[in-house]
Amino acid sequence: MKKKVLIILGVLVVLVLLVPVINLLVKPDNHDALARLRPDDRSFERVAGILETKCAGCHMPEADLPFYAGLPVAEPLMEEDIDAGLRFLDLPARLADSDGPPPEVLLAKVEHVAANGAMPPLRYRALHWDAALDEDDQQVIKNWITEIRGNHYLTDGVAPEFVHSALQPLPAVDESNPAMVALGERLFHEPLLSGDGTITCASCHGLDTGGTDRLQFSVGIGGQEGGINSPTVFNAGLHVRQFWDGRAADLAEQAGGPVDNPIEMGADWQKVVERLKNDRSYRLDFQKLFPDGVTRENTQAAIAAFEETLVTSDSSFDEYLKGYPNALEKDQVAGYELFTEYGCATCHVGSALGGQSFETMGLRDDYFAGKKALTEADNGRMNFTGDPADRFKFKVPSLRNIAVTWPYFHDGSTESLDEAVRIMAQVQSGVDLTDEETTKIVAFLDSLTGRYKGEVLQ
Repeated sequence: MKKKVLIILGVLVVLVLLVPVINLLVKPDNHDALARLRPDDRSFERVAGILETKCAGCHMPEADLPFYAGLPVAEPLMEEDIDAGLRFLDLPARLADSDGPPPEVLLAKVEHVAANGAMPPLRYRALHWDAALDEDDQQVIKNWITEIRGNHYLTDGVAPEFVHSALQPLPAVDESNPAMVALGERLFHEPLLSGDGTITCASCHGLDTGGTDRLQFSVGIGGQEGGINSPTVFNAGLHVRQFWDGRAADLAEQAGGPVDNPIEMGADWQKVVERLKNDRSYRLDFQKLFPDGVTRENTQAAIAAFEETLVTSDSSFDEYLKGYPNALEKDQVAGYELFTEYGCATCHVGSALGGQSFETMGLRDDYFAGKKALTEADNGRMNFTGDPADRFKFKVPSLRNIAVTWPYFHDGSTESLDEAVRIMAQVQSGVDLTDEETTKIVAFLDSLTGRYKGEVLQ
């Protein structure tokens, strides 16, 4: 009996060892699926080969999977890993997000994983002995990211040591069309855009309250309450799309939405245009800027031009990135390092520290588990795309001025920045922060408060 047991154990050991040996000899063939997405990017060819060989199994839908993928024990485990992998980073989808250079979020996520050796998971490595990125792989990826950032994502004035950082200072304001901006500013504060003349854009996006109204849900025409927290208008021009669900392509399209929303401004665009035409000063200002005068499209364009100027430069962190190390206090530097270490800068990227992608709320833990009932707004981007895969995905908010834009999250569920930081670390990064770590990260976030018209936002 003992001999039979030993034989069985021996056979099992051989079979277990046989799997990784076969995987060493038989490689997945993903047919240059990633490289074909960027055929003119020669520098991406080697990177694509690495990603297709070592990352595609969990980060490419319908990738060529190992021979054992259909086995009873392996199949559910692999499905779990693939689902988690695609929620974190869908490589083809990210590459298809932009007609220009690879998106900043893609660069940041690949960089973080390559630098920290966080992927693939240990149970995958146990069966794929050469799956981890080696030093050559890491260097190829690093060189590619460095090249892309250097060519496309630098902010003027950034210090040499931060030239290739995922986080950049805010850019200068475009002041090339002051007349358009002035008209847009006037319209931004114009109650004629609402149905009863009581609501303006500034009602929900007060420039003296961080670009928000600091309410859980904004109050619109007739005292009606909306169902989602109003994001700040400051630095919104740096975002890839507008609204939490991304339903507006740009600021001009966004400016058109609230006006005829029955809960927000409750107006009719045709009547709004007539009101503006009946105002002599508006009529003259529009005629100076637009051949066709007052139209809905021109009104939205003017508001967008103004909002493009709402860039809150000169924060302490901006000064730090421009080469002034004393601009940050010791705890703020430590918080910045923790922010990077825990992967926060893989989504909160670029000069706005966010606004560049749509991410699942609850990558590591279920954010919605404690809610009594889900709302339509909780569906996130799915409300716009109709794709069930987009459920619970929201545009990553900018962290600029985060200390003065409470309450937080799409549902405005917490007014405490400390609590918001702890929640995000847990549900997005799977990290339970200590009190000391939380304090340091919050100190760093305080350094992101910038200036508008020369005054620090309060």
